[in-house]
Amino acid sequence: MEMKRREFLARSIAGVGGVLLGSGTLEAARQKTTKHDPYELVTLGKTKIKVSRVGLGTGMSGGNRQSNHSRMGTEKFNALAMGCYERGVRLFDVADLYGTHPFLAGALKNMRREDYVIASKIWFRSGGIPEPERPNPDVVVERFLKELKTDYIDLILFHCTTSEKWPEDLGDQMDILAKLKKKGLVRAHGVSCHSLAALERCINEPWVDSVHARINPYAMHMDVKTVEEVPKVAKVLKAIRRQGKAVIGMKIIGQGDFGKSAEKRDESIKYALESGCLNAMVVGFEKIEEVEDFTMRARKVSVGQGVGRLIAHRPVRVA
Repeated sequence: MEMKRREFLARSIAGVGGVLLGSGTLEAARQKTTKHDPYELVTLGKTKIKVSRVGLGTGMSGGNRQSNHSRMGTEKFNALAMGCYERGVRLFDVADLYGTHPFLAGALKNMRREDYVIASKIWFRSGGIPEPERPNPDVVVERFLKELKTDYIDLILFHCTTSEKWPEDLGDQMDILAKLKKKGLVRAHGVSCHSLAALERCINEPWVDSVHARINPYAMHMDVKTVEEVPKVAKVLKAIRRQGKAVIGMKIIGQGDFGKSAEKRDESIKYALESGCLNAMVVGFEKIEEVEDFTMRARKVSVGQGVGRLIAHRPVRVA
């Protein structure tokens, strides 16, 4: 009789738990105690590439193969990159435009290659880099591999697409990258977008594996100008994700413009984690203190609506 009573109680508790979960009460309780881990590994869309939710961006004030990260010098860059790695960062975002390929290669030379992910970008536009020639991606990727001292690049993107016709304009180049992917020199390919029109073309473009997109609740350095327009970008990013493509967020804290406002940093990080727009994000940390600050704020955000779910989120109004 005692055994039957215990079984009855156990089943009753399980049943109540199911009701609570269905009503959202149990999920709400879990959110109070479970926090986001910015270093948790997540998969980029339909690719098999796993990255930390937060990655190191290396293009602050970047251009002409320089950035704040390359300008800090080898010693400081190494300390920053290794500090990020030791904390759990497994995504490192570089680009030809930034000139950070050799810096990253030197910083992570003692780490196992399979333990971190490299995302790099091809500059196809006029200006931006010293030479006027724009070789095909096979030539460019060969140089990237040498600069990064690696046998493959996890994610390669066309940098700064703005035209809605980019798939037509870059068709031949896309085909070359697809062949490099089959050869194993590139694991995935996509675009880094700098206009809403370019983003919209990613939704139904089968060639796209992953997209870099600018997103924050204050419309700072984004593809739209006003806070009221932020939902337009969010809607497109969610549509991209529903197609099984990955979205990696940029300008999460407004290209560093929210550095003096704890409130804006909190709201921006919360938005990135809860909006359902992103698989992961890259942030241009320049100091380990900035990494620690971001980590602390990210861990204050409760799990439940986090990166991976597609939910609605109202933009923040700027007073």
